Amino acid sequence: MAFPNQSATVYNDTVVRQFAIMTVVWGVVGMLVGVIIAAQLAWPELNLGISWLSYGRLRPLHTNAVIFAFGGCALFATSYYVVQRTCQVRLFSDKLATFTFWAWQLVIVLAAVTLPLGYTTSKEYAELEWPIDILITLIWVAYAVVFFGTVGTRKVKHIYVANWFFGAYIIAVAILHIVNSAEIPAGAMKSYSAYAGVQDAMVQWWYGHNAVGFFLTAAFLGMMYYFIPKQAGRPVYSYRLSIVHFWALIFTYMWAGPHHLHYTALPDWTQSVGMVFSLILLAPSWGGMINGVMTLSGAWHKLRDDPILRFLIVSLSFYGMSTFEGPMMSIKTVNALSHYTDWTVGHVHSGALGWVGLVSMGSMYYLIPRLFGQKQMYSAKAVEVHFWTATIGIVIYIAAMWIAGVMQGLMWRAVNADGTLTYTFVESVKATYPFYVLRLLGGTLYLTGMVIMLWNTLKTATAGRAVSVNVPPVAAHA
Repeated sequence: MAFPNQSATVYNDTVVRQFAIMTVVWGVVGMLVGVIIAAQLAWPELNLGISWLSYGRLRPLHTNAVIFAFGGCALFATSYYVVQRTCQVRLFSDKLATFTFWAWQLVIVLAAVTLPLGYTTSKEYAELEWPIDILITLIWVAYAVVFFGTVGTRKVKHIYVANWFFGAYIIAVAILHIVNSAEIPAGAMKSYSAYAGVQDAMVQWWYGHNAVGFFLTAAFLGMMYYFIPKQAGRPVYSYRLSIVHFWALIFTYMWAGPHHLHYTALPDWTQSVGMVFSLILLAPSWGGMINGVMTLSGAWHKLRDDPILRFLIVSLSFYGMSTFEGPMMSIKTVNALSHYTDWTVGHVHSGALGWVGLVSMGSMYYLIPRLFGQKQMYSAKAVEVHFWTATIGIVIYIAAMWIAGVMQGLMWRAVNADGTLTYTFVESVKATYPFYVLRLLGGTLYLTGMVIMLWNTLKTATAGRAVSVNVPPVAAHA
């Protein structure tokens, strides 16, 4: 990498470095909290009778830390990196980019303080109270200005598909956050939702499912469309398919939320609309997965020797599996068995650990050496160990939850000849216990891999030095 002269324009990679490092740090923190609450489900006395260490307080802390701290920092880092390279201009505003970093870290710290103290709206993935929601809104406006300003000042006529996905996620998350977080303040850290009853539930799951659809899917597909071709050294398999994938995905996802509310007070027709669109969603999801995997056509041998490529490709296999399982679970008859069971927990974590986690780790392993002027991570062997530790951990985790979930569903609906329930609820809890211990084992393995990554990242960063990269003087396709 060349060091620029005084007059040359250079990419703003300082903010990318900051977000990349914090991605790994928050990954360890978020997954550690996950392991703690998994242990509490097996041995409830581990909360030590302290209210702010109870499962109900730590569970939203875990989800917020993994989704918004780990996942969010990964998305800020990669979107800022990718948009500069594909548009061949520096970020639109350095000051706003710096603001997004420090303010986002502040949001994470505020979440880590308020959630264990019991300050919560009780809306899943939107638990933070109104003052923090306002700060998130300001950050998101700054993020949008930086991202779309960079796209708007690009030197390249073409807008690469990764930026379409990043852009759609920024717009959709803004709309979702503002609408679902509409609330009436009733104190410094207390508010009431602007909606009531079943309307509140519908708005929440329109938000909740599309947080998965845009924050945890569309945005990470932007990551996939840049880093898989880069790491494989191959062009994306079908650019036409990537555009079809984009438009089909963002249109269909918005309508799938009601499948979270089967067999509730939500009107039956609304539940059916959610189910139908969930089933349609299978097509664009698998189209994207196939496009990513087939990018390796003619280069499959690279998987033998390249653990970073393995992270990226295996993440797509989990994406494909999760986006098959989700539509199947939205079918009302299947949902009658799966709803409220640990099958849902297994499904969520196959997507979160398998898809979001692995693609983020692969992307960070690509970015971090380049950001610090190194040819590769400090320890290539540690990357290999991390891949296998994480993958085995995921498989143990989700297999345990699938088995536990189906067992729970069957036990809860079993009836005797006289119509009485065959099993008490306590019997189903007791039967689940071994699977909770297995889940803890899988989660611990996954956390161990993340700790290895943190060590490797710190060694890479301290062995290298921050580098500046010139913006190419002549526009060319990235």
